[in-house]
Amino acid sequence: MNSVTCPKCGRECEKLVVSVCRDCFLENFKLIDLPLVLHVRICGRCGAYFHKSRWENIGRLENVVLRAVEDTLFIHADAEDVELYLEPKEITPYTYMVRAEVDARVRGEPVHAEAETEVRVQRVACDMCSRESGGYFEAIIQIRAAGRFPTEEEKRRCAAIVRESMESMKKKGDRLAFITDAQELKEGADFYMGSMNASRQVCKLISSELGGTFSESPTLVGMKDGKNLYRITFAMRLPEFRPGDVIKFREKVIEIKTSGKKVNGIYLEDGSRFISTPEELKGAEKVARIEDAVLTVLVSIEQNAILVLDPRTYETVTIKKPVSFAAEAGSEIRVLKTPYGLFALAHSEASQRK
Repeated sequence: MNSVTCPKCGRECEKLVVSVCRDCFLENFKLIDLPLVLHVRICGRCGAYFHKSRWENIGRLENVVLRAVEDTLFIHADAEDVELYLEPKEITPYTYMVRAEVDARVRGEPVHAEAETEVRVQRVACDMCSRESGGYFEAIIQIRAAGRFPTEEEKRRCAAIVRESMESMKKKGDRLAFITDAQELKEGADFYMGSMNASRQVCKLISSELGGTFSESPTLVGMKDGKNLYRITFAMRLPEFRPGDVIKFREKVIEIKTSGKKVNGIYLEDGSRFISTPEELKGAEKVARIEDAVLTVLVSIEQNAILVLDPRTYETVTIKKPVSFAAEAGSEIRVLKTPYGLFALAHSEASQRK
């Protein structure tokens, strides 16, 4: 087998690496470099890690420590087929020792290197937690209802949507997705929000589930870097009429089924379908709730009418037979008495509320 002489040390070797033998090459070659001590900053409240001039949510403290070592560890540019192994060891809740081992190939030669560093963890408050604890907010969501006060159930559901949305958006990376303050009022509720964009999404979700509309009103609060700073008030208006409300509209009595961008219901006189919009219903009169319906006796059935006992006077009254009405004479049915007449509930309506 042919051999060559190393021009540096004079020893015989199989081949030269960068004009010297492998041993001479490795004497001056540094595969890895790692500082003896590393300092990392994490938020003591939310656990975010300060990384490359910004705060990031990485997860467990051990993951933060390993990320810091990976970012700092220098591996020579000529290294190929690099395999990295990191072994963290907790010394105290604020100190880790991390051993790094690297295997690679350099100019075709296998190379192994080891290093160890001490990682010191500093717990501070991140920018977002500092803002949250300091009462920072970019927007106010005002929950109200058109022509009435929101019900307790509506206020509870709105509050739940706000909380659930903030948790979801925070997990997706919106670090401003927090609630600075929440105030329950007789006329509704106010939420002071860290994120303007998150507040807009919350209003869309409330509108989608409970109906209603919202508007945005900016207020100038100062300047930063030559730019105006605004806070936005989101005026969320729940619909005037809720599912189950019975209203008089254009001389007709209607039960509201759903209320959102479109209002769906039925005409109580005959059970036919009703569709409108909240804007068109302005001026309508609420006359009852469908839960106000009571049982009475069905006396007889004719082709397009039925005879029932008035639940208050016990007189026989003839009223129009609703679509899909199914009952037998002598049985009990549900009827709703309003200032504008007595109405029999369709069989499907009565079944749902028994």
